[in-house]
Amino acid sequence: MSWRRMKPIILLFITGILANNAFPPNSGNQQYNNNCYNHQYPLERNHPNQSNLGRSRSPNEIVVGTNTNFAFKFFKVAASNGDQRDNSGKKNLVFSPMCISSSFAMMALGARAKTLDQILKGLSFKPTEIAERNIHEGFHDLIYMLNSGNSGLRVEMGCCLFVENKLHPQPDFLNGLRNIYGGDIYMENFKNTAETMQHINGYVERKTHGKISKLIDRVDPVTEILMVSFFYMKANWKKPFNPKYTVPHEFYVDPHTAIKVPMMFQMGMFEYGRDDQRACTILKMPYQGHADAYFILPDKGEMDRVISSLSNEAVQSWKTILQRSSVNVYIPKCTVYGELNLKDIMYSMGIVDLFTANADLSGITGQPQHRVNGAIHKAVMVIDEKGTEASAASAMDLVPMSMPRVFKANSPFMTMVVEESSGSIIFLAKISNPAES
Repeated sequence: MSWRRMKPIILLFITGILANNAFPPNSGNQQYNNNCYNHQYPLERNHPNQSNLGRSRSPNEIVVGTNTNFAFKFFKVAASNGDQRDNSGKKNLVFSPMCISSSFAMMALGARAKTLDQILKGLSFKPTEIAERNIHEGFHDLIYMLNSGNSGLRVEMGCCLFVENKLHPQPDFLNGLRNIYGGDIYMENFKNTAETMQHINGYVERKTHGKISKLIDRVDPVTEILMVSFFYMKANWKKPFNPKYTVPHEFYVDPHTAIKVPMMFQMGMFEYGRDDQRACTILKMPYQGHADAYFILPDKGEMDRVISSLSNEAVQSWKTILQRSSVNVYIPKCTVYGELNLKDIMYSMGIVDLFTANADLSGITGQPQHRVNGAIHKAVMVIDEKGTEASAASAMDLVPMSMPRVFKANSPFMTMVVEESSGSIIFLAKISNPAES
């Protein structure tokens, strides 16, 4: 069967948002009837010779470690992707590795044979070493931990299927979507494109607390299944910046071009270090709860070198490099947006069949040959002072009288948000221009 004659069975859209400030909940969106299947998904599928594998570590530890490798691999591919370059150089890049990996892991629930192996390998899992059931159990535990607030953060993470109302997707897939990944299911008439688009965008707007109000601007009437995955996090600085110290400073988007951006400032005791091997300086700033932001400032012209050197081992080495010091901190106040074509990126990472007529997604539809028509990731990252004048003023540290170090992010930098109790990388960003809209 030629793929040109096939209906696009699945459109996969993914959204994510990280905020330092609170957004008021949206109360005006329409609620829809949720037709959910509520059975237990039998996690019995193992790769040959897997039955005794993956038991030395808990499933969520396996997922966290592997997802870290996936995050940096994805970052390197996305940063070199043509979509991330414009006439003036490189654009901002922001994404949630956890959001992306969990979405493709959900697709693995319905994948079979070579398609399943490609998805797991593309996510940096090794099917010959890790049981598939451990992967799903690990994602389930991690999602539950993040959503339950055990990390001290406000996190909302989940997924939703919009299904053509004439279809009857496989119960096992829907059960796994619901019971493992906390997914919602809505029946739609995709031929009514305007109403369907309103439902989808309304759902995303509610789940991201109004920050992403328009995920899609069109719906293909021949679509049969559409999957949305979302991630929302509200995090406040443990030591807020005082807004009265936020003033315009020059930011060098390249060695020859400077723009004015609002630059936040505070002095205090922070973990700070210099990585000469990777030509960068690192600052670690804690959020309230069990999360930290790592700001990584490459030496001038060394952004590509730093990105190519990122690894789990590099992050582990920073734990020995970082020392608590008196630091004068300058960070741009900004809101950065990211949109990625996941199809191109994941294709280059080895997930090939999923986007072609060779895809075996019989676990979703009961029929072997369907393909994913598209995959988009939209994310927003807000970096601001987050704090009233009073709380910000009271957050200043008593610092030693010695000369403080200076961390001034006035040129392209990276930031990484890590949930410390699990070690999960929640967000990764490369900020080349804080003023980019």
